[in-house]
Amino acid sequence: MILAFDIGGSRIRAAVWDGALQPLGEVATPLGDKAAFTAAVAGFAAGRSLRGIAISIAGVVDPATGVGKVANIPAIDGLALAPEIGAATGLPVMVLNDADCFTLAEAFHGAGRGHATVFGVILGSGVGGGLVIGGRLVTGAGGYAGEWGHGPVIRGPLAFPCGCGQVGCLDTVGSARGLERLHRTTAGSELTAEEIMVQWQAGEPGASATVALWCDLVAGALAMVLNVVGAGVVPVGGGLSRAPELVALLDEAVRARVLRRASAELVVPAECGADAGLLGAAMAGVAEWS
Repeated sequence: MILAFDIGGSRIRAAVWDGALQPLGEVATPLGDKAAFTAAVAGFAAGRSLRGIAISIAGVVDPATGVGKVANIPAIDGLALAPEIGAATGLPVMVLNDADCFTLAEAFHGAGRGHATVFGVILGSGVGGGLVIGGRLVTGAGGYAGEWGHGPVIRGPLAFPCGCGQVGCLDTVGSARGLERLHRTTAGSELTAEEIMVQWQAGEPGASATVALWCDLVAGALAMVLNVVGAGVVPVGGGLSRAPELVALLDEAVRARVLRRASAELVVPAECGADAGLLGAAMAGVAEWS
């Protein structure tokens, strides 16, 4: 069996994989205490016969050093987490980015099944992604492969400062917060992403203009990524993916911009739901330890 975790800033969720995913429960994430964090994870391993532990976490792990950047969990930010958990459990441990785990889940069990190259996209509070080629996760130098939300691509009055320290990143306009920022800038109205979606679906002109602008900005960047990696499908997760009409609009715009013309859908809603992090971590463990 493989012990899988999906760890966020509020909850640690655990499951075992023995050919199927078996949930074990969840506990609160200890944010400021490294020992408590390690103990919380190790507690799920006690008394189980396991091959290893695979962890999905909201951070980036450098594959060369194992050191993670985990901004929402100060206790483990800047820490090589795998050796810490390994020492506490006596088991091999791998730690992966949550968007990478999402993409692995979709590649093996979701919308990416049957495709050699899958580029998974997160459109939520931020813009993230992951790349799976031939059933293997591509992490790249520093562990940043798939992070298409960062790097200056927006110019002019819509080039906003980004939390990564740069200006004009796609994350600043393509995320749910970015959609709200676009609407505030162009329509002068303070609405949540959910409210913008409702108004857009009702045909309200201001929201419709905002969504059209959002789609143009996101589709161009995504089409360039797909021209580079050659993905056969793009599963979309995150809060904005809960509006299937928005995913369909983005799909149409992307297919009009990529070099490979295809009549079949390319950008599609993800299928693995809330367990994608757990499932993807388990798939990484299967690939590593089987």
